[in-house]
Amino acid sequence: MTDIKINIHNPDQTLTTLEAPTDMGLSLMEFLKGNDYDILATCGGMALCATCHVSVINGFEKLSEISDDEYAMLDTLPNITETSRLSCQLKLAENMDNITVKLMGDGN
Repeated sequence: MTDIKINIHNPDQTLTTLEAPTDMGLSLMEFLKGNDYDILATCGGMALCATCHVSVINGFEKLSEISDDEYAMLDTLPNITETSRLSCQLKLAENMDNITVKLMGDGN
């Protein structure tokens, strides 16, 4: 299996499901930007800006463990949730099949 499904919870409360390749080494941030989602990614995926902040609505337990650097960046946000992650730190992989994320941006 090389493709997984990623569900995006849109601002208008609709759900969009996209097919995502797991064999290209893309991060969730790169995939979302490539599908025209409005993610600034100011730092280019280095976990330094949090403009790619997402809340994982479904499937959080499937994800890799959060790093200290990622947590430190998330901890500065006003809209952090129990399931917040930086999408630049999530490499697309089969374990992410069918997760649902909501774009949170930089909290502004």
